[in-house]
Amino acid sequence: MTSQLSRVVSNRRITVGIVAGEASGDILGAGLIRSLRARYPKARFVGIGGDEMVAEGFHSLVPMERLSVMGLVEVLGRIRELFSIRDRLMDYFLATPPDVVIGIDSPDFTLGVELRCRQAGIRTAHYVSPSVWAWRQKRIFKIARAVDLMLTLFPFEARFYEEHRVPVSFVGHPLADRIPLEPDTMAAREALGLDKAAPVLAILPGSRAGEVERLGGLFLEAARWLQQRRQDLQLVIPCVNREREKQVRALVESLGVQLPVTIIRGRSREVMASADVVLLASGTATLEAMLLKKPMVVGYRLSGFSYALLSRLVKVPYVALPNLLAREQLVPELLQDDATPQALGEAVLERLENEAERRRLAEAFTALHLQLRQDADEKAASAIAGLLERELA
Repeated sequence: MTSQLSRVVSNRRITVGIVAGEASGDILGAGLIRSLRARYPKARFVGIGGDEMVAEGFHSLVPMERLSVMGLVEVLGRIRELFSIRDRLMDYFLATPPDVVIGIDSPDFTLGVELRCRQAGIRTAHYVSPSVWAWRQKRIFKIARAVDLMLTLFPFEARFYEEHRVPVSFVGHPLADRIPLEPDTMAAREALGLDKAAPVLAILPGSRAGEVERLGGLFLEAARWLQQRRQDLQLVIPCVNREREKQVRALVESLGVQLPVTIIRGRSREVMASADVVLLASGTATLEAMLLKKPMVVGYRLSGFSYALLSRLVKVPYVALPNLLAREQLVPELLQDDATPQALGEAVLERLENEAERRRLAEAFTALHLQLRQDADEKAASAIAGLLERELA
């Protein structure tokens, strides 16, 4: 392993501005701070971040929770506060300009900050690409004006920026660094108190109330279809918090039949690790399932209006990250009217019983895991150091 001393770039007292708006960004920011400090031991880090970043010596001007707003109605209810936070942050950055400002995800907030900083002559970077490659592609023009460097988690994102001549560095995905190449299925079952001999289906209908409302009943109906054909199948549903747990239990009761489901609060990665197959909504969970080498079936439904609108706007052929990464359909995507209990159940059953397909998927998923395993913290820090050194020179 490279020693910290050999990574030192400069002992200058640089200042790095970082703006993170949610928990995932806080984790990325903490890793980036650790790797940047190894290169710049006297660096100062300031902006907006959470507990993980603060633990690394970061100074947060505003509690990060004040930016963690989800949903149009909630945003509108807090719009004046969000504008006030942005103005306060900009006043600070313009009065004491950092050597670089890095926005982490949360593009609706951070890209505006980056644009104003860059217009003021401050170098800027953005960590975690917005889904501009998938829809609303004209946002690329604002991004090009706002950032000196884009740091992407996925290679297909980097290709998009290269095509539009935006400076970009593919740094890999931190989850690929943290999740082992060979997960221990039996250890996960033992930790969860599951039968090691019986097959396990992990069911993840989403983490938000609206997703669970749209998909929870559908996935449970698919599970009932499966139970009638495979009575040995263990059904396990992880719930992100107490509210989702109550919501899922109510959905199970509403079926009106006895369905043996184990409901677990949190531990979603452990639940997926224990599984033979995962039935899940599209989203980051599909990436985790892929890194855990699990066959999966992706199902999703939106309102008719939302689906019609997105079908016109979305410019990519797939919704599941494994398929986007492979540029082919490795995992089935059953969307909207195609997402029926029987269709989902049949797709799960096929992956449960087809051992040759399971081996093929494991090989493909391992290759994708290795592609994403780039030591993201280090690569991101190296890219930022390159940007800093060009500016400081």
